[in-house]
Amino acid sequence: MSRVPHPLLVLALVSVFAVGACSSGDSGTATEAVRVVAAVDAVDVLDERTVIDVRTSEEFAAGHVAGAININVEAADFREQIAALDAEDAYLVYCRSGRRSALAADQMAEAGFSDIIDAGGLEALAEAGALIE
Repeated sequence: MSRVPHPLLVLALVSVFAVGACSSGDSGTATEAVRVVAAVDAVDVLDERTVIDVRTSEEFAAGHVAGAININVEAADFREQIAALDAEDAYLVYCRSGRRSALAADQMAEAGFSDIIDAGGLEALAEAGALIE
């Protein structure tokens, strides 16, 4: 008498093989350059990184993390602006809610940046203790 494997076991095995098949095995890929962290963890490393606010200049002027620079991810020249930065430095990006910071982090990784933290949104950073100016 043969046993039929449990459906969840089959699903788990298929998932493992599917993920493995999608992985190229290359080290240093763009996705490895980006770490998404909780705001409380991001606040702990603000002084160790170049902090980039990727919102509009109007949003930036209304309040931003102390010491942050403003590079609008939706600006036509975003790629040119980040090209002027040292891709070997450590960066932390944030926006209002986390959508634009994810876009910026992905574009920076594609441009060769190797150490990027996506800290999500400004409100969460402020609640976690980030100094806002």
